[in-house]
Amino acid sequence: MNAAYALALAFILVLGAGPWFIPKLHALKFGQSIREEGPQSHQVKSGTPTMGGMMIILGLTVATLVFSSWTKEVMLALFVILGHFLLGFLDDYIKVVRKHNEGLKPRQKLLGQIIIAGLVAVFGGLPTDLWVPFVGNIDFGYFFYAFMMFVMVGITNAVNLTDGLDGLASGTVAVASFFYMLVCAAMGKGELAVMLAATVGACLGFLKFNYHPAKIFMGDTGSLALGGVMAAAGILTHTELLLALIGFIFVCETLSVIIQVASFKSTGKRVFLMSPIHHHFELKGWPELKVVWVFWTVGLVMGILGLMVYMFGN
Repeated sequence: MNAAYALALAFILVLGAGPWFIPKLHALKFGQSIREEGPQSHQVKSGTPTMGGMMIILGLTVATLVFSSWTKEVMLALFVILGHFLLGFLDDYIKVVRKHNEGLKPRQKLLGQIIIAGLVAVFGGLPTDLWVPFVGNIDFGYFFYAFMMFVMVGITNAVNLTDGLDGLASGTVAVASFFYMLVCAAMGKGELAVMLAATVGACLGFLKFNYHPAKIFMGDTGSLALGGVMAAAGILTHTELLLALIGFIFVCETLSVIIQVASFKSTGKRVFLMSPIHHHFELKGWPELKVVWVFWTVGLVMGILGLMVYMFGN
């Protein structure tokens, strides 16, 4: 029941914050700069307020603190989420306020992510076992911490890459969080389920303003923080392998970039018209809304598959 309350409170908080927050960002001229190398159809979005991730984190954090017990797992999850929120906020602040288009340099952002992951590995006190579907829990010893850091950095970057179309990241994270909420409930991790329910509510509330045509973007402030949600869900349940199914869209987005870069550097040819892969479909002629709805649907199907794998493979 607390999960339902957390979802509702997060939804209401974000929904209520939008009408006040969006005009403030307009007044401060916190508008998004659109990359010239991106699809030309996106240039009309230039100037749309960004850093809307602050609304998501407001709803998510308050609802989690109100309706969950402040267990070690919940506090660790919030540390991961808020750590990435601050990293994304700094990146957006440099781009939007300081007017430096690139924001943090890639190596600076990566270093920040590694530091957050490293702190969790060193001070999180996590067991070193990993759940393998249809096998059970296997103790990987110290290798687990290296794998955990890889997963955390990978999934936070993956969600960040997914945030390229109106409503794409907020919708896919809402879907993935819903299914991870069910996994946590099945595992008896009710407090983490409350945090994930709050994420669902915050993302759905944000969609009111972020759905095409978007009135606000979440920016790295939101996308890195939501990547932190996915990382915390996978790592604290020791189901990092399941994250590849429930977060299938994020994995595809990342792989498309890796494949594109590797192909171009090795052969001089591009596999996709543009990466991440959502831009490929745009350039193939798909309307933006079609891309978003197809990706949401794929995320839903893979979420169901992930839940079934957990239920039958446990």
